[in-house]
Amino acid sequence: MAAELTQGLRERKKASTRRKIRTEAFRLFRKQGYAETTVDQIAAAAKVSSRTFFRYFQNKEQVVLDDDLDPLLVRMVVMQPAGLSVTAAFRAAAEQLALDPPEEQFEADRLRLLYTEPELRGGAMTELRRNIDLLSQVIAQRSDREPSDRQVRMFAGACVGALLSVTDELPDELDYALQVLDFFDAGMPL
Repeated sequence: MAAELTQGLRERKKASTRRKIRTEAFRLFRKQGYAETTVDQIAAAAKVSSRTFFRYFQNKEQVVLDDDLDPLLVRMVVMQPAGLSVTAAFRAAAEQLALDPPEEQFEADRLRLLYTEPELRGGAMTELRRNIDLLSQVIAQRSDREPSDRQVRMFAGACVGALLSVTDELPDELDYALQVLDFFDAGMPL
């Protein structure tokens, strides 16, 4: 990703180690199942110690829960010109968010696991609430409203709900997100 170009060597090494742990964890989850995979197995597959694993992730659940795209997307939305509507700013940011195919597939796998694995359901609900709070902050900032404004929260919840409704249809989440924005802009005609 573009953000990696501005990072120093230490940050790139940390990002590489974190990515390796996640990649190996997801490979093991696909091979033997989430519940059957242990932190020690993930660490061994990633060729790091269990102690190193815990420097990057609080627990196995966090490997799936951590969302690396949301903070990047939010920064991109905030950087959009002030005159753009909320949906136009999100659309522009989403179109600028360039993921390569492995990153797209990883995100699709992460979301699918997050919303289908029984052990992750509690964390998934926390993640949904976090996403709504995060979107509410950005929407409020762009619309000169408060994050607690009921309409701001409803819009944020509608965005999150629309994406959640097609978890099984990913990996083309970006295309679907753009369709959701088009649907919102059209006044949600049914």
